[in-house]
Amino acid sequence: MSAPATAELDPVARVLYHGSVVADYGLRTGLASVLSAAMLPDALRDRSRDERGALEFYAEAASARDAPSVFAAPAPVRMRAEAGRGPGVPGGRVELLRFDSPYVALNPPMRQRYARHENNRTARAQHWRHEDGPRQTLCVIHGFGASPAWFNTAFFSLKQFFADGWDILLYTLPFHGSRRTRKVAVNGTDLFAHGMAQFSEAIIHAVHDFRAFLDHLQASGAPRIGVTGLSLGGYTSALLAAVDERLDFAIPNAAVTWLPPLLDSWFPANISTAVVRRINGVPGELLAQALAVHSPLTYAPVVPRERLMVVGGLGDRLAPPEQSLLLWEHWGRPQLRWFPGSHVMHFGRDEYLAAMRELMER
Repeated sequence: MSAPATAELDPVARVLYHGSVVADYGLRTGLASVLSAAMLPDALRDRSRDERGALEFYAEAASARDAPSVFAAPAPVRMRAEAGRGPGVPGGRVELLRFDSPYVALNPPMRQRYARHENNRTARAQHWRHEDGPRQTLCVIHGFGASPAWFNTAFFSLKQFFADGWDILLYTLPFHGSRRTRKVAVNGTDLFAHGMAQFSEAIIHAVHDFRAFLDHLQASGAPRIGVTGLSLGGYTSALLAAVDERLDFAIPNAAVTWLPPLLDSWFPANISTAVVRRINGVPGELLAQALAVHSPLTYAPVVPRERLMVVGGLGDRLAPPEQSLLLWEHWGRPQLRWFPGSHVMHFGRDEYLAAMRELMER
């Protein structure tokens, strides 16, 4: 199966599609330029042997396809909560949750290097709670560089989900928001600035800390918990569907699912990636094998197929439709929803939000 052809869209949708494609190419080039500038300085340092050895470690771990050995359950944490700004919905309050993450890098030689990022050690989330709760909870994972709560609140119409009776948890990925290094100007670039070995640890770390928040929600009495996420958040939510069977549903949105072809196609980041690989002596095949350690395509989902849904944009050029189709096929063809827009211009969003509500309420 392929994505719907442009000719199948109605005239208005075709106009929106073509306009969003043009906008996405511009966004992709700008984002790739930022990532290129972030990657090169660290790559020029003499640590090529360390990087290659680390990637060989992840490639070997990926070959086993053993999710529990890669994504170990978190140790108990001491959750701290303080009052935050409310979501503007009657009958609710907001708590800002945080804990000192007990995460230790999967790859032993990476542990000291990864732990030096002090801000990243504090896991954070914003929790919207009904006063008569706990309620069933929708967890939301933001995309790369898009951690502000106001953006995700608007994008996912979270006030409406809250009004419909859902508690909300907005999770902050590693190296984003208050978790990023203070000297980093662009939100999230720390994720890619120190090589693909650190990026791999960050994704595994993201799953680890989310599961600690899931422990907290369960201990607080939330009867059902599901997850959705956009872009890199979609990647993480799809991965969680293969790791934690406590999730009631998973709905990745405009998700990246297999990174190697994107690294080869995003100009000018593809040039920087090739340069970095050459400096580090890393063949493309090894990089792909290493990145498979945290791809949602590596592991079978533990959430039932009828509780899964994939949302993709026909005009998306950051996570093209092929990325959604790969996940859809891997998951045994669950519900699949297309919209005519791009990575961030989701025209017709109300339709897939309605489908989300239907799946969530079953």
